[in-house]
Amino acid sequence: MLSKINRFGVRLVYVFVTLCSQAWADDFEFKQVADGIYVHHGKHLDIDDGYQGDICNLGVIIGQEAIAVIDSGGSKHTGDQLLAAIRRISPLPIRYVINTHVHPDHTYGNAAFQNGTTHFVGHEKLATNMLLRKEQYEKLNARLLGADGAASPTIPPDTLVHAEQTLDLGHRILQLQARKVAHTHTDLTILDTQTNTLFAGDLLFAQRTPVVEGDLKGLIAVLEQINQQPYSLIVPGHGLESSDQKTIIGNELRYLNLLLSDIRTSIKKGISMEQTMDTAAASEHDNWVLFDIANRRNVNVVYPQLEWE
Repeated sequence: MLSKINRFGVRLVYVFVTLCSQAWADDFEFKQVADGIYVHHGKHLDIDDGYQGDICNLGVIIGQEAIAVIDSGGSKHTGDQLLAAIRRISPLPIRYVINTHVHPDHTYGNAAFQNGTTHFVGHEKLATNMLLRKEQYEKLNARLLGADGAASPTIPPDTLVHAEQTLDLGHRILQLQARKVAHTHTDLTILDTQTNTLFAGDLLFAQRTPVVEGDLKGLIAVLEQINQQPYSLIVPGHGLESSDQKTIIGNELRYLNLLLSDIRTSIKKGISMEQTMDTAAASEHDNWVLFDIANRRNVNVVYPQLEWE
């Protein structure tokens, strides 16, 4: 009798754990944006205000033989949620985790995909940059995310893209391109040739204020280069995907060019960087989320660079 009760208890625990796991995965929303392509949209939270490791877009591309993940989130916890959500839609092996650039909100979910068979893919400079920033980013994650951050080690890529590279998921070819210095020094774009869908990473923002860490003029040049080829759908690093290429790229170029022009004007007139933070690209204020904090940071990065033009 006791053994029957024990077995019944075990079954109850199993059902409870399964239901909790399902609910945990279900809470992590996926949107199918094209045939075999899913996107999880991160929240528009600043990294210093309410950041929970889930602020950027995470993509999944499913071929006939395997799956590729595009960015993995800001912690192992977010990566675990992503993995559970993937398993709701496909049992295929995850062959690649592709990081679009070095920033921690895109890379620290990698730890959830360490299994001995999944390859981590990135720009040729990504591994070096991740290791150089390892201590800084791991301390940041621990401070902002507590136990979730402490449980999220740095996992650099084992496969580096030096210029262009193709990956095959089984009758589904991805074209990867390492970009010149733009948003960062490590930007990588991914094109799904089957649907002509471009994952632009943080080269492109929608709704949320674009961020410049690398080189503003380089970012403008890369976006103009991307815009020379038509795409059926573009998935930005933050914000909603769009089939309206003219608008989604045009909005960011408008902001970036105005930022460039206003900072140059301030420098020419001898206006300080601190004053310029309040005035540069001010007319764009109502067009973007988190404009006040992100725009000031952009001025802080770009102003010293342009002083040496």
